[in-house]
Amino acid sequence: MKTENMNRLFTIGGMILLAAISRILPHPPNFAPITAMALFGGAYFNDRRLAFIVPLLAMLISDSIIGFHSTQPVVYACFALITLLGFRLQNNKSIGKIALASVAGSTIFFIITNFAVWIMGDFYPHTLSGLVMCFAAGIPFYSSSIFSSPALNTFFGDLTYTSLFFGAFAFAEMKIPSLARK
Repeated sequence: MKTENMNRLFTIGGMILLAAISRILPHPPNFAPITAMALFGGAYFNDRRLAFIVPLLAMLISDSIIGFHSTQPVVYACFALITLLGFRLQNNKSIGKIALASVAGSTIFFIITNFAVWIMGDFYPHTLSGLVMCFAAGIPFYSSSIFSSPALNTFFGDLTYTSLFFGAFAFAEMKIPSLARK
């Protein structure tokens, strides 16, 4: 197992914790750092255990303030899947691959969490038509925003935070060589 240098470890962890705390501040619906936290942790932590633990712990801290719901385990499972996407970025962090991973993370989250609402809840009949109704009802959660277009708010939020995370850390690595991966 490769060891993290302490500057790198605290910088990556601190960025993720700050993003998690930002979830409790006022923000447009679904414009949140969740996907970016998971992708960033997966892409930058040398220790894969930390890549899962730090972002999940940060989420747990902010969720303890925001509140929990019945599909929370599914949300955390999605978060872990998105962290796995981040692992694929570890050795090749091109802008295109990072953007694609962000969009893929948004899509994974939407599909899995809406499926969980359908399967675990009593809101929709457990039929194909009920599943379609559930996904259709989930679209406004993607679009109820300042952007008023289906999918744009979640995707734009994820892309914005992902750009901030990856861009800020790349800049920091250039200015502070001790942050670079060893």
